[in-house]
Amino acid sequence: MNQDDMREAVRMIAADRGLSVDALLQVLVEALATAYKKRPNAADEVIVGLNPETMDITFTAYDVDYDGNWINERDDTPSRAELGRIAASTFRAVLSQRIREVEYAGKYEQFRNKEGEIVAGRIRLMPSGPSERKYLIIDMSGGEGIMPLAEQVPNELRTSSDATFKVFIVEVRETERGPQVVVSRTHPGLVFKLFQMEVPEIVSGQVSIMAIAREPGQRCKIAVASNDERVDPIGACVGQRGSRVQRVVTELRNEKIDIVQFSDDKRTMIINAMSPAKVSDVIISEDGTQADVIVPDFQLSLAIGRAGINAKLAAQLCGLRLDVKSESEAAGLTVENTAAPTTDAGSPTA
Repeated sequence: MNQDDMREAVRMIAADRGLSVDALLQVLVEALATAYKKRPNAADEVIVGLNPETMDITFTAYDVDYDGNWINERDDTPSRAELGRIAASTFRAVLSQRIREVEYAGKYEQFRNKEGEIVAGRIRLMPSGPSERKYLIIDMSGGEGIMPLAEQVPNELRTSSDATFKVFIVEVRETERGPQVVVSRTHPGLVFKLFQMEVPEIVSGQVSIMAIAREPGQRCKIAVASNDERVDPIGACVGQRGSRVQRVVTELRNEKIDIVQFSDDKRTMIINAMSPAKVSDVIISEDGTQADVIVPDFQLSLAIGRAGINAKLAAQLCGLRLDVKSESEAAGLTVENTAAPTTDAGSPTA
């Protein structure tokens, strides 16, 4: 391999792998030093010099004494023919491994800076058969991520393997096989970032999302507050004719979203969080960790929600344990046929 061939190979590899030429030349220098030490009668240490313009290569050899000092500096540059063989074998073997290491390091830095962000992804590996894999492999721009079972919404993506969707980058960690990017479709941060993309008032600081409670794939409640008295935080997040919240709902595959007003007052916050149900009274415990929520008899089913989801999310949103009771229960009475309708019409729910 002559200098021209080597220069062209470096340029092509750098372009193909998305690396800088300087980074690849450093890899080449380190790989040539490794290859040199495999020569018969090689010196203890060597410094490889490489001129990036001419691709001329020099090997400065050193012996190492008992104290670890480098001594007997000398030029040990191989002949042109031997140097060509060394360069060729280096490109075939050591260089490819070192390139992968540089790529891994670059990808780690690229995604490490994106922790807590959302990116677009597409499923590359879809589980199938009776023994389903416990994770999905997600193709993303610049690399791939893994989505563990705990970060998947059940059955959400199984019928949309060709679709592009947003994922939340939970963690980037180094492993023996390179950087591993863990992504999620269940993390509350996904909801926060989706609203941030749709609502300019959140980016400007006029509106803040104060809390998020989510049962992925089913329902989500968010509490919002305004930092500008001229801005209605719920209206800003819902958008004209529900356009903003609907885009988030679509991205979450029709997961319902309740947007409620945040309040520092616990009683008011509980009343808001129980939406779309109407609350008759709230009795908060002395230690402030639990509350009895009293609702009209015909609103009990709506307040609790299917499988208890409305009460559960309201409790998460407020950070308290909630015990939902009908007015009859609170009064110690037993009333039959108080099942409430399950519709939530009239609420700010998408």
